[in-house]
Amino acid sequence: MKRVAIYPGSFDPVTNGHIDILERGLKLFDKIIVAILLNPGKDPLFTVEERIHMLKISLKKFDTIEIDTFSGLLVDYAAKKKSHAILRGMRAVSDFEYEFQLALMNRRLNREIQTVFLMTGLRWIFTSSSIIKEAARFGGNINGMVPPVVNHKLKEKFGFINSK
Repeated sequence: MKRVAIYPGSFDPVTNGHIDILERGLKLFDKIIVAILLNPGKDPLFTVEERIHMLKISLKKFDTIEIDTFSGLLVDYAAKKKSHAILRGMRAVSDFEYEFQLALMNRRLNREIQTVFLMTGLRWIFTSSSIIKEAARFGGNINGMVPPVVNHKLKEKFGFINSK
């Protein structure tokens, strides 16, 4: 039986911290499904299609990663995909309380699905999609914090390069 994990998030945009979690997660799982949450309550910078495009380019070297979208309960999606694990990355102690609450709720909703936490590598401990977007918005140098395609798309989105 294949060990499949769901790696959920907004990925608005994907960062090198996300990729770090995926690379290490593939040492534990045979397949990881990167699942973009469709959350009507959020106002993302990038469309779902743009995020899928950036993920596909950023993850093209991994043949055991699938990219998908979902809405509704994560545990229902995981069960539908025949996954028994949810992969989550944690950067700092500040992430712990929220992630712990989510994991407990998911366990309450479906005891067959386990949450696995991986600590983000020290190189990426300060990075988040929000912080990277904020730096990029004001022309900050985000080279090395995001895949090249994301760096280019952020510069394009904030008008630092022509999209033509």
